[in-house]
Amino acid sequence: MKTTESSLVRQFTHGSLVKQILVGLVAGIVLAWISQDYANAVGILGSLFVSALKAVAPLLVLMLVMSSVASHKQGQKTNIRPILVLYLVGTFSAALTAVVVSFLMPSSLALVTGTDQIVPPSGILEVLRGLLMSMVSNPIDALMNANYIGILVWAVGLGFALRHSSASTKALLNDAADAVTFMVRVVIRFAPVGIFGLVASTLASTGFDTLWQYAHLLAVLIGCMLLVALVINPLLVFWKIRRNPYPLVFTCLRESGVTAFFTRSSAANIPVNMELSQKLGLDEDTYSVSIPLGATINMAGAAITVTVLTLAAVHTLNISVDLPTALLLSVVAALCACGASGVAGGSLLLIPLACNMFGIPNEIAMQVVAVGFIIGVLQDSAETALNSSTDVLFTAAACQAAEQRVTSRV
Repeated sequence: MKTTESSLVRQFTHGSLVKQILVGLVAGIVLAWISQDYANAVGILGSLFVSALKAVAPLLVLMLVMSSVASHKQGQKTNIRPILVLYLVGTFSAALTAVVVSFLMPSSLALVTGTDQIVPPSGILEVLRGLLMSMVSNPIDALMNANYIGILVWAVGLGFALRHSSASTKALLNDAADAVTFMVRVVIRFAPVGIFGLVASTLASTGFDTLWQYAHLLAVLIGCMLLVALVINPLLVFWKIRRNPYPLVFTCLRESGVTAFFTRSSAANIPVNMELSQKLGLDEDTYSVSIPLGATINMAGAAITVTVLTLAAVHTLNISVDLPTALLLSVVAALCACGASGVAGGSLLLIPLACNMFGIPNEIAMQVVAVGFIIGVLQDSAETALNSSTDVLFTAAACQAAEQRVTSRV
């Protein structure tokens, strides 16, 4: 009996999270179909999961960003400047693409929290004023009230202040960031249980039409990612190498993207990208730095996720968005993406930061995060495939462009 129990616990803690989420999703749909009363009762599991996300997300943003900035090496960026430019331009372009597609194909979400208290900003000036006031918030108050703009400012500021600290201090920061990341992993391991409760209670309350909302949202997300992978990224590569980019694009998607789709981790795909870079004959001194760095800051897929889900919430709440505010959202989403956590679903935890721009309360923003976990089986896989394949794609483009310049001079 004990052996069976330990086997079940091991299966839960070390089994495939994707398969477990699928089981939770199907179980929630079946329960909502069989009994609305029981489905509403298990809604407490979804509420607990959302509350756990709300508790850990602010601390995650603070520690990850502060540790990343403090540990950054002084001379690192000068060696790979063209690749960094491609990383940043690519991430911003992905966010901008997501804004355009979200306006053309607006998505709606089933949010169970009342929205009467929301006072949306009237325009870009009010958004900027809100951002500035959030930036100067007390750090303790920012953490307590989930003011992600203030958390981000304090994290960057403290990170820069600690860049000249001792190695032991930086090691402590890295250990603290790892500890918070571990707590996030623990919370996310309970995602199947939380999604079971969320799906069951949501479908029992709103009906099965909600499934079409999820399907539409997922189609918009994956459509944006395909557009970036097959149109935007090739244009950026052509800008660098001045020849047909698609052979290189398809090579990276085939040999890096497919693996990343199933591992769902940019960090786990680093060895694959290193091997592919060597196979492509790239400069080792360059890709040994750019590939690990890209796994941290080159997050086009995360930028798309943050943008699409935020605008879905904005559309659901009937908040009007003008063009300058949409452009500002693209910038904020790109910056958020650069700080995305390395755990599965890490980009979803940064959605509240973007939602803060539109006066959306943290309670509702976390429901949007929960929706992201519901569709995350495919969303996170496609996001990781785009992120990881783009790391080696942009590295190869910059290296080949440098080789072309040397050849032309000779």
